[in-house]
Amino acid sequence: MTTVFDPVDLSGTQLSNRIALAPMTRSRAGEGGTATDLTVDYYTQRASAGLLITEGIQPSAAGQGYPSTPGLYSAEQVASWRRVTDSVHAAGGRIFAQIMHAGRIGHPVLLPDGLVPVAPSPVAAPGQVYTQVGPKDFVEPRELTDAEIRATVDDFVTASRNAVDAGFDGVELHGANGYLIHQFLAPNTNLRTDAWGGSVQGRIRFAAEVVKAVAAEIGAGRTALRISPGNPYNGVDEPEPDAVYTALVAELEPLGLAYLHILEEVDIRELTLALRKRFTGTLVINVFSDGPTGPEHHTVIDDGIADIITYGALFLANPDLPARLKAGGPFNTPDPSTFFGGGAKGYTDYPALDA
Repeated sequence: MTTVFDPVDLSGTQLSNRIALAPMTRSRAGEGGTATDLTVDYYTQRASAGLLITEGIQPSAAGQGYPSTPGLYSAEQVASWRRVTDSVHAAGGRIFAQIMHAGRIGHPVLLPDGLVPVAPSPVAAPGQVYTQVGPKDFVEPRELTDAEIRATVDDFVTASRNAVDAGFDGVELHGANGYLIHQFLAPNTNLRTDAWGGSVQGRIRFAAEVVKAVAAEIGAGRTALRISPGNPYNGVDEPEPDAVYTALVAELEPLGLAYLHILEEVDIRELTLALRKRFTGTLVINVFSDGPTGPEHHTVIDDGIADIITYGALFLANPDLPARLKAGGPFNTPDPSTFFGGGAKGYTDYPALDA
């Protein structure tokens, strides 16, 4: 029986175990959206994972959705991430960059002068976003033109090439949690009637075009996609997600991607199992529907539901999580008050396993 502690071949990248660090927004980038010394420490401390997946990294200035998030579109940003990947590799780890365009999630005060959030359709998200000048209501985004959609695909490609140049082992394209790719997939955020919307094939087109273009640029074995079918986060409404995600996976299956990462934010296990049958590559899962992924959830590997499991909050509190899972604990309790902000406390200072 395969266990979470067994190695796995990820399209030619050898992983020491099937435990991965989930991508999580950190809002701790340095000036100009660069990785910092803290970024190096954070990922290197967790390099005993089979795979590290970074926080969301915007592919362009227009893709930023939160304050102090990093990018991969300038030479300075690429150089800063090279320090992270070199350190992780020296510690024996493997690391993928998550490329995330926030789309309508964000606010003009977070963007360079003159830019406003963009989306498939001019539908504002409910609620507010935190900015450097306090909470702000989401604004109505500007609808992308056909030419701008194609340019945004190119932005994903350039950022992915930059990720490889920065030493990353691959990229995970963020198609979940109500961000731009997800906004094209969902019927309440994509009201288009052109070739980028309307039918199921129209709504999956942007996601498919981004994945195919990135795979053509850096290789399918270094390209992955994260999805969260039915996830209502950031105002997305997908009451019947099965048809869209089944069609999307069917479109991408022939490519030979590094992996498909499913976030089970809601109870979609039946759909997960259906997609598992259709996707012959590596399946990564984040089990979240009954609360944050815990030590008891690694049985999804034992049961053959997935090949790799990602941990979020538990990995924040336990940088040596693979060793603790193998020992059966003890586990430090995550402290949500430390998850965001400028300091290092809560990310780097939890007691070690042998303390």
